[in-house]
Order: sequence, then structure tokens, then C-alpha cells
Amino acid sequence: MSFETIIATIFFFLPAYIANAIPPLLHKMNILPKLAIPIDNNKTFRGEPLFGTHKTWRGAIGIFIIGILLSPLFFEINKHVELYEVISFSYFNPYLFGALLSLGIIIGDLSFAFVKRQIKLKPGAPFIPFDQTNYVFGTFVVLEPFINLGLGIWLIIFIQTFIIHSVFNRIGYVLGLHNAKW
Repeated sequence: MSFETIIATIFFFLPAYIANAIPPLLHKMNILPKLAIPIDNNKTFRGEPLFGTHKTWRGAIGIFIIGILLSPLFFEINKHVELYEVISFSYFNPYLFGALLSLGIIIGDLSFAFVKRQIKLKPGAPFIPFDQTNYVFGTFVVLEPFINLGLGIWLIIFIQTFIIHSVFNRIGYVLGLHNAKW
């Protein structure tokens, strides 16, 4: 694993990192309050919420919009920096990439929220390392069939995401954007 690969994978996944940070910002700043409706419409499965009241349409739509808007920007930056050549997928349509990336983030987040609810963990309860990396799993499932990065690159993304997310979640906790340190 080279330094260039680490930088390239961080740059590759940066739109996901930013998009994943949008829901708590929208909540904290009370942006789009009419969309702060639970995605699961308060439905339950085996007596537990599907996702919980904190997984809202506002957050999902925010992730989707930011992911679609950021991806073409990062593709354009990459034309000058050429980091994507390390992981070779720059032929991909940037808007489709942004949509799939966003969908993966949402699927990963909701999937692990569902698991947490089913094992009776409350929102904010630690579920390490999945709290920090759920969106990596989701984007892997959604993007890998199209871009074929391989498990080695995804493992690098998983590890660096765990580290980056942990650091920024602590910062978000200190700033009052998150209720949990992890």
C-alpha cells in the first residue's frame, strides 16, 4: 500500500465523508424541518422500530443531494490532480456515480440502524466499528459492481474511514453536532 493509494482513496471517498456529515448539520441548523419525518414512518418489526425516529427523510435527501452535487466537482478536480488513476474508474459518469454513492451511504446507514434496533440498541448506543463504517459497506454493495475497485481498496477505505470518522465524530460531539463520542 503506497502513500499515493492512501491519498487517492481518501480523495475518492471524500464526497461520501461530506455527504454522510450532512444529516446532523441539517438537524442542528433546523434546515428543511418539514422533512424531519422518520423514514420508517414509525413502523416496527418484532416489536422494535425499523430504523428509529432519528433516520429521517431530511437526512436521506440531504445525503442524496450533496452526493450528487459533490461528485462532479471531485471528478473535475481529479482531471487536474489525477488521483483517480490510482484506482482507475474516472470513465464513470460523475452524476450517476454521485447518485449511486449517495444511495450506498443511505443503504448502509439504514441497514445498520435496522440491525441496531433489532438487537435492541438505542440510537447513540455504541456499535463499533459499524457506527463509523456503515456507509462504507453500503457504498461497497452499490458501487463495486460498477467500478470494480477490489477488496484491497475497499479494505483501505474501511480502515481509513474508521479512523477519520472517529476523529471527526469526536469533533462533532465537542461542537454539539453529535450526541455520542463515537
